[in-house]
Amino acid sequence: MLPPHESALRRSGFVAAFLSLLFPGLGHVYLGAYRRGLGWATPPFLLVALVAGFAIRMNAFDLAGLAVQTWFLDGVFIVNLALLAYRAAAIVDAWAIARRLGAAGLHLRSGAALTATAMISIAGLAAVLLVMSVAHVAVARYDLLLSTTVNCVFADASSDCRPSSSAEPGSSDQIPGESVPGTIGPPLESTAPTTTWDGKSRLNILLIGADEQNGGHNTDTMITVSIDPATKQIVMFTLPRDTVDVPIPPGPARNFFGPTFSGKINQWWATVANRPDWYPSIPGITGGPGYNGLKAILGNLYGLDIKYFVEVNFDGFKKIVDALGGVTINVQIPVVDDHFPAARGDLQRLYIPAGMQHMDGAAALQYARSRHTSSDFDRGARQQRVLVSLREQTNLATILPAIDALTAAVKGSFTTDMPREIVPQLLQVADQIDARSIRSVRARQGLYQVETLSSPRGYIIQPRIDRIRTAVRDAFKVDPGFAEARDAIAAEGAEVWVLNGSGETGEASTLAAYLDYLGIAATAPNQRPSSTGLSGTTIKAYNGAETTFPLTLAALEQAFHVTVVPISDPNVRVDFVVITAKSTPVLTPPPVP
Repeated sequence: MLPPHESALRRSGFVAAFLSLLFPGLGHVYLGAYRRGLGWATPPFLLVALVAGFAIRMNAFDLAGLAVQTWFLDGVFIVNLALLAYRAAAIVDAWAIARRLGAAGLHLRSGAALTATAMISIAGLAAVLLVMSVAHVAVARYDLLLSTTVNCVFADASSDCRPSSSAEPGSSDQIPGESVPGTIGPPLESTAPTTTWDGKSRLNILLIGADEQNGGHNTDTMITVSIDPATKQIVMFTLPRDTVDVPIPPGPARNFFGPTFSGKINQWWATVANRPDWYPSIPGITGGPGYNGLKAILGNLYGLDIKYFVEVNFDGFKKIVDALGGVTINVQIPVVDDHFPAARGDLQRLYIPAGMQHMDGAAALQYARSRHTSSDFDRGARQQRVLVSLREQTNLATILPAIDALTAAVKGSFTTDMPREIVPQLLQVADQIDARSIRSVRARQGLYQVETLSSPRGYIIQPRIDRIRTAVRDAFKVDPGFAEARDAIAAEGAEVWVLNGSGETGEASTLAAYLDYLGIAATAPNQRPSSTGLSGTTIKAYNGAETTFPLTLAALEQAFHVTVVPISDPNVRVDFVVITAKSTPVLTPPPVP
């Protein structure tokens, strides 16, 4: 057996360098330089322990919140560079010690042999350093890639991050027209956000899906997400793209257009995008006045302070879904559209069967956009279902393998004015919310909007402002079970008249307001019923409405404690008629706290 000092003399410099590659100090221990090895190993060991301690306490949402912070990304780059230099120094130091020891033991060899050995040893060292550098270069690449992408998403990027828009003010093809009588309420005070979200109060974010075909920028999808951190609830409000006569908040735009915008709401962005004198610009974001204007007009409609927006264009949406491996959606009603737009202006037939369907980006976009054989109301429901499905199926395991594709998809197609500093708080709230508890307040024909298939402005939807604001105001105040039942009743879309048969002033309108509260699209036309002075409340179901609208039927019978009478009369266009009597109970919506 060789003496210990001779054994150390024959240690390989390549092995020492390789062991130091695995962890600084291991190569020194291999060479018998235990104290020196401990010195090299201590700093990275403490760093690993520190990082592990933080990792144990963090989840994917915490990590995502850090990943958008400038200081964190800069810190990762600096630490990664420092680790590269530190590990390289440890590897070279271990190799140099091994070379010195080896040279002492090889003094009898010829010069040629020493030169060949040195060349091989240096080559081995270079290989180890190269392998070590690859990992750090990869970390630096992803760090820079993420930093560039994040800068392009948030409102601190240069303009070359984003596609330019050719939208011109006034390009919305505005058509003057009158509002539905009684549907436009008084304008609210200015709802422009003035402070950054504090992490505790209700937060409202506008989600925008933009169609940028033919050089335009139409905000065809507008979903306002309202988050209540106290109750861990999320409610989404969808406004159809063809909605007209939306009230404009006080200010220069209102002075120019008047109290309402007669064009379709998806044209409002392009109308005000180049008017910083109406709405302020956003640094680093092309068309900033358009986004601020859209937040202002929708905030005025809902009675909300919409602080931020998040926009993705349709092409970017497809790429994001594809990068995540697609999305599985429960298609509740088959989608059939014989006139879905295809490439180069052609039309194609779209068919998506009911049931669980796994869709790529193109299919998910088609599912969300189709409307020719349905309505804007149905489309709004499908869009919300896509968002909820993505939320349920997105996690760290799906994001990390797709980081390259995701960053490429997000850059240039994803925009927000949200300060990156609030992202960690927002993600912490999102982590505490069960996706199954997310509720939707969608446009309902007759209940929140009046649909007109043909008008001088084409197909339009006119909002019932008071009802929309009431639904938004009460979104977090109703029992979730009641809210689901009300949504199901509203989905039936039955039309109900309440006629005053008792002679009590205001009785019909009061009951109509109560039925609205239940989710029934009720109105109180100013006409007397053919029968008055009845002993009890009478409810008539016309032309099969008792079977077509079972939930509405049950709600009416339960509210008035009477049995609905079916009647066949093709001249009656309404589904149910409620005729009040002296004994009709006084029913009113609960007071708002």
